[in-house]
Amino acid sequence: MSKLKIIREQQNLTQEELSEKSGISVRTIQRIEAGTKPKGHTLKTLSKTLEINDSDLLTENNSIEIDEKIDEINLINDEIPQENETINFSKIKLINLSSILFIIFPPLNILAPLLLSYLYKEKNNITKQIISVQIIWTISAPIIFMLGIFLKLGRQFTLVLIIAIVLSNLYIILRNALEIDRNKKLYYRLNFSII
Repeated sequence: MSKLKIIREQQNLTQEELSEKSGISVRTIQRIEAGTKPKGHTLKTLSKTLEINDSDLLTENNSIEIDEKIDEINLINDEIPQENETINFSKIKLINLSSILFIIFPPLNILAPLLLSYLYKEKNNITKQIISVQIIWTISAPIIFMLGIFLKLGRQFTLVLIIAIVLSNLYIILRNALEIDRNKKLYYRLNFSII
């Protein structure tokens, strides 16, 4: 078994999750796990993503080193609370769509999915991302609106700007709902979580 596969499995990552986290294609990860040695950018990216030294992916498997790495990873994993492995995507879609009900009342477009995520006990990365995106939108919408007012282009422009801001959030919510249906992930997400 390749070192990459051992380390990846010990960190409870699938090939797809490692690919998403690192930006390296699943096919490249499969090749490395089949015996191809990683080089250059791929080696550095995987090492950084897995939080290991470059040399750990290049050296031959040594059972003592592997056992030490497994013990170290298990200690780290024991400290990190594990999320529920089963994700109900129909509930996640409902949590995402709940923001539409309060699309013109910005603070409530955050509270609705937050409350539903607690009621449905769906406290995973996807629901955190849904709420984070709504928080960013809620912060940026008034800033954009105020900038539009400072331009002093008239009442018609202000009305168009308000409609455009509301429709942008509607588009984000609906596009994410579509992506949840198709690929079980979000189309619009952040590289970080606010909550």
